[in-house]
Amino acid sequence: MSADAEQRGLPEGAFVGRETFRDHLRAGFKAAAERGWPELLLCDADFQAWPLGEREVVEALHAWARHGQRFTMLARTFDEVPRQHARFVEWRRVWSHKIDCRICREADPMQLPSALWSPAWSLRRLDPLRSHGLCGEDPGFRLTLREEIDGWLERGVAGFPAYTVGL
Repeated sequence: MSADAEQRGLPEGAFVGRETFRDHLRAGFKAAAERGWPELLLCDADFQAWPLGEREVVEALHAWARHGQRFTMLARTFDEVPRQHARFVEWRRVWSHKIDCRICREADPMQLPSALWSPAWSLRRLDPLRSHGLCGEDPGFRLTLREEIDGWLERGVAGFPAYTVGL
């Protein structure tokens, strides 16, 4: 781990396990808020394994949103997000002017990256079933991940509206 990453509490390198994945995401959201990263990009087939509904995560996202510029989410489906992450859904409504949610339904759930990307640090689950992956500040890792996610974003369409109108 680099000295700078260690000072911010950001993990570096390989990780294994669902709870480690979730802990690393928590650390990333906290760092985004503390460091004022201008952009966050989240990508996953359905976000079921993510800790998005936790109070700690939503508080970090709220703190980030005060200064952050752009938040993008890409998923194959957002169907489970309202049921599993109610606090996050409320946060999304408050900050909807900064959040772009995209759906890519034709994506194979195993091919769509499961990742948190930022200009300073990124995390990617290489195997969503076993929750092992890589994270860190390496510019090459971040660039490659961003390019792959951008390719999926180009195929995505608007989805997961902040408000739904029912009859």
